Amino acid sequence: MSFSDLYSQRILEIAGNARQMPRLDAPDASAKKVSRVCGSVVEIDLNVTEGRVTAYGADVNACALGQTSAAIVANTIVGSTPDELRQVRDRMVAMLKNGGPPPNGRWDDLKYLEPVRDYPARHASTLLVFEAVAEALDRAGA
Repeated sequence: MSFSDLYSQRILEIAGNARQMPRLDAPDASAKKVSRVCGSVVEIDLNVTEGRVTAYGADVNACALGQTSAAIVANTIVGSTPDELRQVRDRMVAMLKNGGPPPNGRWDDLKYLEPVRDYPARHASTLLVFEAVAEALDRAGA
């Protein structure tokens, strides 16, 4: 696979069509993650009510891969439980680092990031949003 294959048409579509998720005024928790490798930055806010994410905001300054994973999270996170979000993060890590299967169900679009496994230098930016969500959940006590 060539490096240009990594940026498939679907990856570019998802990143290019990412909806804006303004930061929350009064989040239950926030987290910021930075990739030392490429400089991508993801800052997220979330509210958790009765065991589910009820609001989400983000500021994403990342490469196309980081933007793609952040866009998929933005489209899917509201209504998710903390356990589900941690499982998705763990499956993404396993997919990229251990050749595991991509997340499925509501998170099916994450399969488009499967080719990133062949580019370890791109793992950090792809995982930034998942690490930020997990940290924010911890801070929220969720």
